[in-house]
Amino acid sequence: MSLLPIEKGADNPILRRKAAKVPEVTKAIKKLIKGMRETVKAEDGAGLAAPQVGQSLQLCLALVEGKMTVLINPEITWRSEETATEEEGCLSLPGIQVAVTRPAAIAVKYLNENGLPEERKLSDFSARTAQHETDHLKGVLLVDYLTPPPQRDPEQTQEARHEAA
Repeated sequence: MSLLPIEKGADNPILRRKAAKVPEVTKAIKKLIKGMRETVKAEDGAGLAAPQVGQSLQLCLALVEGKMTVLINPEITWRSEETATEEEGCLSLPGIQVAVTRPAAIAVKYLNENGLPEERKLSDFSARTAQHETDHLKGVLLVDYLTPPPQRDPEQTQEARHEAA
């Protein structure tokens, strides 16, 4: 399988769209997961969300406890009051690092790559990567955590929509 092209840019329409739920784990979904695994490994990333490879689906990979873990239709069900601020980067926004404050621990429920439900409590780096990747599924990018958020140029956004059509 070849590597999947990574969607880039803060105004890229597919990266700004709320992703659709995955109704079931099919052969096509498993093929997508395989391509995403190969791509994130080649890019030396800590995670990758389906919208980043042009698929507006609630599916992501996140480095959890040292293992690249598939999260399908993930839902964060609990967030700790304790927070931590760390620099984050993103394969879709090369060269940009943003200090992001996130809950230090979370609980997340999701379907695994076999379509079976799981729920895990994550902390530290594992919690951060899972939150970063689930942000992608809601159309949220690192630059949205800047204070104040950058103003998007309406003309650039319009051009991006036109190019996507």
